[in-house]
Formats: sequence, C-alpha cells, structure tokens
Amino acid sequence: MKVVIIGGGAAGFFGAITCAEANPGHQVVLLEKTTKLLGKVRVSGGGRCNVTHNCFVPSVFSQQYPRGAKPLKEAFKIFGAAETISWFESRGVKLKSEPDGRMFPVTDNSETIIDCLMLAARKAGVQIKTGIGVDRIVPQLNGNGERSFLLYLSGGKIIEADRLLVCTGGNPKSQSYDWLRELGHPIKEPVPSLFTFNVPASPLKELQGIAVAEARVRIAGQKLDYEGPLLITHWGYSGPAVLKLSAWGARLFHEQQYHFTALISWIPGYTEESLREHLQNYRKAHPKKVVATNPLFGLPQRLWKALTMMAEVPAETIWGELPAKNTNKLVEALLRLPIEVKGKTTFKEEFVTCGGIDLSQVNMKTLESRQQAGLYFAGEVLDIDGITGGFNFQAAWTTGYLAGKAIAASIS
Repeated sequence: MKVVIIGGGAAGFFGAITCAEANPGHQVVLLEKTTKLLGKVRVSGGGRCNVTHNCFVPSVFSQQYPRGAKPLKEAFKIFGAAETISWFESRGVKLKSEPDGRMFPVTDNSETIIDCLMLAARKAGVQIKTGIGVDRIVPQLNGNGERSFLLYLSGGKIIEADRLLVCTGGNPKSQSYDWLRELGHPIKEPVPSLFTFNVPASPLKELQGIAVAEARVRIAGQKLDYEGPLLITHWGYSGPAVLKLSAWGARLFHEQQYHFTALISWIPGYTEESLREHLQNYRKAHPKKVVATNPLFGLPQRLWKALTMMAEVPAETIWGELPAKNTNKLVEALLRLPIEVKGKTTFKEEFVTCGGIDLSQVNMKTLESRQQAGLYFAGEVLDIDGITGGFNFQAAWTTGYLAGKAIAASIS
C-alpha cells in the first residue's frame, strides 16, 4: 500500500517517520511543493528551534492553546512533551530547558533538529520529493472496492494513494483551503495569530529596545489581558505579553480590523490602592528625591522618565512637592497607559494562523477525516494554534505522531 504525506514541515515529517517506522512494509512518500524542507523549524526561535515546552501535565499544557485545547489534552496523554524529549534524545539530540520553559537543542542550532528528522526519515525509508505541489485530491474506489485517492500534481502528473496525510500548514488566505473544501471539509476561516501591535502614535516610540520583565496588557472594553515580558519597538509593542494576547484575541482583533485601544500596566503586581499607598510611603521616606531621576519598581530609567513626563511632572520636582494632580496622572501612566493600536506586524518569520480544518469533522484520536475515510490531517492545517513557547511545534509532533500511528495500524 502507498501512503502519501503532503507537506514537508514538522507535522509532515513526524507523521511520515512514525508511519514508516511502525509499518516498514509499505511505501511512504512525502511531497513538498517548495524546494525547502522544514522551513519553520529552521527559523523558529531565532534559528535555534523551540522544540517544545518544559511542562509534563497534559491538562496544563493544553491550556496554552486558544484553539484545540480540549482534544489536545487527551492527545498529550499519549504523546506530549515528555515523549517528544525522549524521541529526540533516543536519536542523539538532547534538549535543554530555559528559565521561561522553552526547550531547545543543546546545540542552540535548528539544523540539529532538521538533521535528526532527515536522518530518521531516510532510515525509515521515507521517499522525500520536493518541488511537487498537489492541486487537487479526488477520492475513488480502487479495484478491491476500497477507498483511495488520486492526487493531481502541479506538474500535470497523477499519482494514487491508499492513505493520505495532509500537513500543509496554516495559510492566511481562505482560498488556499478550497482544494480541501472540495472534499467536503468545512473550514474555520483563517486569520493571523501571534503578531505584534503597531502603534503609529506611540508616546514611547523613542524608547525602542527597552524591555520590561513583567507587564500586563489589557484590551479596553474586553475581558482580554495577558501578563509577561513587554518590548517597546520603533513600530509599537512586542514581546510575549503582546504575542500571546494576539493569539487569544486573534478573531476579535481581526473583526476590529486591528484598530483598538490597549491598556498597559507596567507594574501588574499593584492595584491602584496598593500603588497609591506605596507612593505615599515613598514620598514620606524620600521627600527630597527628584521624581523623574529616581525610578521606582525596577523600571528602566528612560521609561520611568518618559512616564513622569506623561504625568506632566516638572523635571526638577521632588517627591515632597509633587502635586496631587500629577500623582494621579502618574498612577494612570503606571497602571493604565492607553495605546491606540492601528495594525499588526508578523512576528519575525514565524506566522501562525488561527483557523483551518474544522476539528468537529476530524476524529482527534486518529486524526482521520470524518468526511473521507483514509484521509488524515496533522499540524497547523487543523484549527489548532498555541501561544509562543514551543506549543505550536508540540501540536505538530503530537498530531503527526497520532496520525502516523493510526495510518500504520489501518494498513497493517
């Protein structure tokens, strides 16, 4: 029997390797429409490849997915972060964990992961063919009355597959899913996820490059916020707090055409009451200190000075002479600095799409289509996406593994 995998990314390779290793008696062919294999693996994590996340509780791990959390919770019990680590280590690639939980190869080089996957695929007998796209899939019954698929390739050739695994990744263009809609599969409309905020009128534009280790970004008028590191850029704001918030609010932000107001708290550990109390105590203890030149809460000097300027605090004002109206404005700038977001920017080269194959039409235990027997899906082509930190790759490894195992079992 012939198994064809469409897509030479993380999920495609994992599905192909798993299937070929589990059932070596059958032909496994991987097709990639470009000439580059494992492109996202190469650029992930600044070229280091954020393989997974240091979390081994499926219920906790699955909470990091704005879409797909429920089915992934069960899937991670079978193949989660621990299994991923073991899989790579058994093939000579040791992973390390960083303080924020992200896990990378100890080499800090994504080529280590690529070489491992390529070697595993070759050893398992996977046939890899690049520069071959699939334009159309036509289900049919073969001579034995069993379902098979005719694949119309971009070069005009037609091949037949007994089992088909689609791992073509996410795509921001809805029409890119038309060839899958033709198979009767409903598609959740794709919209971007994991992006930074463009703030053309940012009052902090001159502070590009300054980062705060812990800030909270909240969307005005919505129950949507996220806490984490925040980076000021020349175009607006980035960092995990913004990127993760963009994932949870992907559809909302799309509906609002990426024009909304965000509120930044630079000191998320404080309420207004506790902040006012802290400032009052500091004022009593240090009445002679100049407000603008003595940053509080561990904030960078330039950021603190900018916030005092927004609060209209005169440059040489000391704490003992700070007017109440300026104190009020400083409290606002520290806890609820409003920024008007007008647009987004893709995070580096790592675009992630919210949307794809509707999960209700897929058996999430096997990743087989409920519309077409013998057709499977894995990776970002599904309506699954996670926040930053290795979660999207883990979803690719997991769904690729489950699909590969299920395909192998179905043809054994």
